[in-house]
Amino acid sequence: MIALTLAEVAAAVGGTLDGADPDTPVTGPVEVDSRKVCPGGLFAAFVGEHTDGHDYAATAVEAGAAAVLASRPVGVPAVLVDNVVDALGKLARTVVARAESTTVVALTGSAGKTSTKDLIAQLLQRLGDTVYPPGSLNNEIGHPMTALRVEPGTRHLVLEMGARHKGDIEYLTSITPPRIGLVLNVGTAHVGEFGSQEAIAEAKGELVEALPADGAAILNADDRLVRAMAARTRAKVVLFGESPEAHVRATDVRLDSTGRPSFTLTTPAGSAPVQLRLYGEHHVSNALAAAAVAVELGMSVDDTAAALGEAGALSRWRMEVVDRADGVTVVNDAYNANPDSMRAALRALVSMGGRGPERRRTWAVLGEMRELGEESLAEHDAIGRLAVRLDVTKLVAVGGREAACMELGARNEGSWGEESVLVSDADAAVELLRSQLRPGDVVLVKASRSVGLEKVAEALLTDGVAE
Repeated sequence: MIALTLAEVAAAVGGTLDGADPDTPVTGPVEVDSRKVCPGGLFAAFVGEHTDGHDYAATAVEAGAAAVLASRPVGVPAVLVDNVVDALGKLARTVVARAESTTVVALTGSAGKTSTKDLIAQLLQRLGDTVYPPGSLNNEIGHPMTALRVEPGTRHLVLEMGARHKGDIEYLTSITPPRIGLVLNVGTAHVGEFGSQEAIAEAKGELVEALPADGAAILNADDRLVRAMAARTRAKVVLFGESPEAHVRATDVRLDSTGRPSFTLTTPAGSAPVQLRLYGEHHVSNALAAAAVAVELGMSVDDTAAALGEAGALSRWRMEVVDRADGVTVVNDAYNANPDSMRAALRALVSMGGRGPERRRTWAVLGEMRELGEESLAEHDAIGRLAVRLDVTKLVAVGGREAACMELGARNEGSWGEESVLVSDADAAVELLRSQLRPGDVVLVKASRSVGLEKVAEALLTDGVAE
């Protein structure tokens, strides 16, 4: 973090000092977990559903925190504010404003944000020090905490921006005004909250509206709702995709025998071949988006292609592929799920299974997708039907009403006998898999995060003694 005194912190957040020396420097990161506090850092005391951070204020100071950002006196040096969440955003805004040499790159989309953020970060690190969030810290708490990690030498700050309501992205861009804004896609994730895809597009487009005239809006040419956002920005527009009209596009897309894509990256500055280490054709779009950002920030086409070929998956439970010692391949994509990412994961599973006489058996262990509103049953039915159309060997639907609808969709599409099955929970899925898996099988595990289906993948890896 760019160093500030406690007096400067209080001024930035509109707070008051309580038992604190105004000249004390804050040089470490901001943490919400007292166990992670570093000397010179700041501990933000949040009141959660089950715990109150104020109860750990003394522990944090004992661990070296310069002070506590709190909403009430805590008996140790503190900066007192009315609302800790709001104060965190104000502090991040102040720090980023002082980072005059840092370029802020922000991205949003209904699917693929975290995987694309990880790709962008790995590319931009070749150009200079890059700060980016681990996992998907993209809300009003995780976003400013990431921004507060900026230091004087930071060249790039890469940030995800999530939205559950109109105005969420507008708020996040006010904390970290971006110069590069990337919109990946507009799907049906959170349609239950927004009501329609058009409403989701309206919210996602808040990102491009925040861009300056000398900035760049990186937009998906293959998504009509994203492409239409070009009319909402004063920044330069760069289109990516497989469309012939895209400025950064992919041609000659192919999948190898393991499901890893290759393509020719074509830009106004030239072309270069790319072979990704990531699994699934959907990563081509993510790679193009990352490439568009990197080229816009000065990376050559050849260096961009080479960096894409070396980039891996940084965040857990997102198409995380592990081969067991007995030959079973487990694909843990259980971090989250929506209809778009479900379809992409199923296609990736089938490509990993291969074709012809050497084809491997494929298992889709799928849990429920949340926050789909009135379209939930129809979307689950469609996923079940798609599994049959793609010729997945066996669908294991896990859960209650929506999972039952998924399994029924598979049967109505033409699943016969034991090609699809409904089980009640993760334990039942594990029991079924343990009894029926055999060497060479490929197992995809995917569901919305709150379902907890990652337990299935973890159990399979423990049982199989992973290499």
